[in-house]
Amino acid sequence: MTTQNHLDFLSSLSIRANAVYSNLSPDTLEAHSLERGMAVRSSLGAIAIETGKFTGRSPEDRFIVKDQKTADSVWWGPINKPFSTEHYNLLKRDLCAYLNDKDVYVRDAFAGAHPSYRMALRVVNEFPWSNQFAYNMFLRPSEADLEDFQHEWTVLNAPGFMANPEIHGTRQENFAVLSFTEKTILIGGTGYTGEIKKGIFSALNFILPHEKNVLSMHCSSNVGEDGDTAIFFGLSGTGKTTLSADPARKLIGDDEHGWCADNTIFNFEGGCYAKAIDLTQENEPDIYNAIKPHAILENIIMDENGNVDFSNTSITQNTRVSYPIEHIQNIQPESLANNPKNIFFLTADAYGVLPPISKLDPNQAAYHFISGYTAKVAGTEEGVTEPKAVFSACFGAPFMPLHPTRYADMLSTKMEEAGVNVWLINTGWVGGAYGTGNRIKLRYTRAMITAALEGKLDQVAYQRHPIFGLAMPTTCPGVPDELLNPKNTWADGDAYDKNAIALAKKFEANFEQYKDQASAELLKGAPSLYVTA
Repeated sequence: MTTQNHLDFLSSLSIRANAVYSNLSPDTLEAHSLERGMAVRSSLGAIAIETGKFTGRSPEDRFIVKDQKTADSVWWGPINKPFSTEHYNLLKRDLCAYLNDKDVYVRDAFAGAHPSYRMALRVVNEFPWSNQFAYNMFLRPSEADLEDFQHEWTVLNAPGFMANPEIHGTRQENFAVLSFTEKTILIGGTGYTGEIKKGIFSALNFILPHEKNVLSMHCSSNVGEDGDTAIFFGLSGTGKTTLSADPARKLIGDDEHGWCADNTIFNFEGGCYAKAIDLTQENEPDIYNAIKPHAILENIIMDENGNVDFSNTSITQNTRVSYPIEHIQNIQPESLANNPKNIFFLTADAYGVLPPISKLDPNQAAYHFISGYTAKVAGTEEGVTEPKAVFSACFGAPFMPLHPTRYADMLSTKMEEAGVNVWLINTGWVGGAYGTGNRIKLRYTRAMITAALEGKLDQVAYQRHPIFGLAMPTTCPGVPDELLNPKNTWADGDAYDKNAIALAKKFEANFEQYKDQASAELLKGAPSLYVTA
């Protein structure tokens, strides 16, 4: 059904669509995608789509309009690239003109489970599966909410519209441009659905800390039976979604949250967007079982019977699945919980240097939060075998419009007020670097996190890492003791020390860009470049 509200809205943008589909159900959207040959039904019940040329975000093509509202507040640079108002107006005009005489899908939604900080959204999509992604990932209004829905932010999403860099001021044909003055996000030239959710996340990462004193976080979270909340920060591939989907704990959300002054953690989203590479029912049952009708598989390979080969990365290693959070059996009602008792920083250290679990003091917590370290391996690139260090401030730099120390200062204050334990968890390699050692078993990582959550590491002995200064437990239930000190797992202790110093130097070099705004206390959390006795 098309609503007059949506027709008037599109008319205000000079969009004269062929047909307007308003707030369609996921069943109807699936039918549209299947009928138009845009999707195939998998044997698990979810539809499978391909996002085209782009199978991931394109951070170099994300821009923020630089105007009176943002000029002195955004942290401008290679992550937050300025875009002129003139180019924005041209781009918006031409994108809207492109949608003329096309079928258009419009959806009203919310971002932010806390009623005091909820953002009302209107998402306009060229493709039905993009609109279904918005249904999955954002909070779904009630029928009563929709009767008089007044949106605040707009997303205009047209994967088929290609920008002209000479005219529109973009870097290439694809783009994601945020205007905080117009409260509008323009996305074109890419079918990758993650640009939609991360566009809204970027907007919230400016609005909430800058205007409402709410810390926005790139993290997952869950809560135990006793009301003990846990937060998991981590970059893609570190286990953020996997480790928060714990059958023994209720999931609050898997990616984006706020922490506000009334001591509440709240989810921004209404769904999950999980990596699907090497997914198995045995290792990740909650995510696997969420793949059913209304879920969307992205860029996966299936056989003629619709059976998914989750190990096949011939399209991309960034295979994904989106689904409404209700597809997870054990979720937290209303996606709200109290102050966290434990915070976990997740890193997949491919150098095999960092301990599988260590406890951080407040200075180390602030330092590692701003550093946002993980390491990636090329894997499928011929001839490339060395790990690559990746630093992403606040474990989400591509989505953070403000200076990283703004978020770090807010987190430090909240952690101190709440008396939170902070842990660094290495989900990467032990016994050597990538190519020599092995990735730590998921069951060991789960055991360490469970021990921390249950207070079983409170009374054990700790030893100090000689270079990073981290407090490493000497024993942990369900984990072999020899794994807890990474140097003990290496055949060559001198080689370990060399790798540890080399990684410490990477930390130091990365942190140079933040030193001018970092306090002396924060800098005490940095590693030493020398092995101490």
